[in-house]
Amino acid sequence: MLNIQSLVSEFADKLTRVIESEIINRARASVSDALEGTVGRRRGEKARNMSFAAALASRRKAPPQLCPVPGCKNRAAPIFGMVCSDHKNLPKAKVKKYRIARRIAKAKQAA
Repeated sequence: MLNIQSLVSEFADKLTRVIESEIINRARASVSDALEGTVGRRRGEKARNMSFAAALASRRKAPPQLCPVPGCKNRAAPIFGMVCSDHKNLPKAKVKKYRIARRIAKAKQAA
């Protein structure tokens, strides 16, 4: 007949082995993920095998914003209030009218 102390000891040994194997499996998975270069993994999400450089390269750059003044092909800059350096001294009301006119023309062109 088995006594309770031997049963508890056997159960504790089995539980310890199961927990140790689970810890080892998780550590192996973490190391393999780190070495494979998976990026942006969340809980429940499948791993995407992408290196950090590949993830950065896949981002699209926004197109340059041009000056809203009619006929001007220069780039707008935030330092000048989103107009080019040539038109930085224009009144804001005029710039606003130019932007509205550009939106209207773009809407007509799209339709």
